[in-house]
Amino acid sequence: KSSKIPANNTSCMIYTCLLFMSLLLSARVSAFTTPSFLPSTLTLRSRHVSGSSRRLSSSLSSIKTAIVGMPNVGKSTLFNALTETQGALAANYPFATIEPNVGIVSVPDARLPVLAEINSSVKTIPASLEFVDVAGLVKGASAGEGLGNKFLANIRECDAVVHVVRCFEDENVIHVDGSVDPLRDADVINLELVLADGAQVDKRLERVRKDRKADPVEATALEKLKAALDEGTPARNVELDEDEEKSVKSLGLLTRKKMIYAANVADSDLATGNSMVEQLRSVAEKEGANVVVVSAQVEAELCDLSAEDRADFLESLGVTLEGSGLRALVASAYDLLGLRTYYTSGPTETRAWTIKAGWTAPQAAGVIHNDFERGFIRAETMSYGDLEREGDEQKVKAAGLMRSEGKDYVVQEGDVMLFRFNV
Repeated sequence: KSSKIPANNTSCMIYTCLLFMSLLLSARVSAFTTPSFLPSTLTLRSRHVSGSSRRLSSSLSSIKTAIVGMPNVGKSTLFNALTETQGALAANYPFATIEPNVGIVSVPDARLPVLAEINSSVKTIPASLEFVDVAGLVKGASAGEGLGNKFLANIRECDAVVHVVRCFEDENVIHVDGSVDPLRDADVINLELVLADGAQVDKRLERVRKDRKADPVEATALEKLKAALDEGTPARNVELDEDEEKSVKSLGLLTRKKMIYAANVADSDLATGNSMVEQLRSVAEKEGANVVVVSAQVEAELCDLSAEDRADFLESLGVTLEGSGLRALVASAYDLLGLRTYYTSGPTETRAWTIKAGWTAPQAAGVIHNDFERGFIRAETMSYGDLEREGDEQKVKAAGLMRSEGKDYVVQEGDVMLFRFNV
C-alpha cells in the first residue's frame, strides 16, 4: 500500500524497518531452510523428546535406529531409559504406543572430556543417535493388523533396527500369545518384515517388467531379492553389487537394514544371560545380526541414580557401565553400520563427528560443511592416543606426530583434525 514517506532521515529509517517487518509478517512461510553458515539441520517432529543431547547430529543427518518388537516386551521402558525421559507410555497391555516416540541421545564417549580439558574448550558436543520407539508389531502386521502398515512405514525411515525380544519370565507382565518364547516372537516379527518387503518388491518388479525403458540393473537386483524373500530369507542376506544396491535403495526394504537383537532379561540374568538368550544368539548368528543383553528395568532404575550410585548398582549385578544398556547398543550399532568417530577440538568447542568407515579427509570435512569438502586443501591430523599421551598439540608437533594429510587420506577412528580449505 502506498503512503507518504517521512522527510527526515530518522523517520525514514523507522518507516523502512516497519515496512520490511510488515512484509515479513504478511508473507506465507512455506519451508524452513537452514542458513548456509550453520553445519547442521534440524527436523521438527511431533512428540519429540530428547535425552542428554538436544541437537540432531549433523553427521550423516543423524543415525536413526528403530526399536521394534512384540507388544509388552519392554520396548517403551527401554526407550524411556535410553533417552532418560518418560516420553513413551510404558504400560502392561498391547499397543500402549500408537504414534512413534522419537528421542535424541548423546553417544557416550570417554575421549570427549579429555580433549575438552586439554584444549580448555568452552563447549563439548558429542555425536548423537536417534531412537524411534515403534508400536508393538503382531502377526499380520504386513497385512495391516494392529495398525501394522503405519508402524512398518516408521521403520523404513531408519538406518538400523533394534529388535527387542523378551527373555524373562514374569506372570505379572502380560504376553500377547500367553507364554514367553523368544524364538517364536523373533520369527513373528521377522516374518512380517519379510512379507512386507516381498509385497513391495513384487509390486516394483511388476512395473519394471512392463517398462521397456526400465534399468536392467534394477530388474536384476529385484529378481535376486524376490527369490530370497519368497523363501523367507531377509533381504540383508542377498549379495548385491554397488550399482544394484543403489537401484533399490529407494525401496527402503525393512529386512535390508542392519539388525540388533536386544535380549531383555531380568536383572539377575544381566551379567550372564540365560537359556533364552542363547537360543536368540543361535538365530542371530545365522542372520548375521548382533545380540546385546539388556535389562529395560535396570536401565529405568539407573536413570534415578547418581553416576557413583549407578556404578555401584551395576557392580552389584556383575556388569559395568560400559557393557550395559545404551553404551552396548551404541557400540553394536556403530559396528554393524560401519561407523567411525573423529574430532575437532579447540578453545571454542570440542566436538565428535560420525562418518562411514573408509571415508577420505575431504568427505569427513564435508560433514561439517559442504564448503570444507569443496575447497579442501589439507587436514592437520593427530591421533587421540598421541594427543592424550603428549598432553597438548604443541608437544605432539614437537614429537613429530602431527601429520599433514591430503585428499586421499582415509580418516581413522579417533583422529583429531583441523581442516584447511579455500573456497
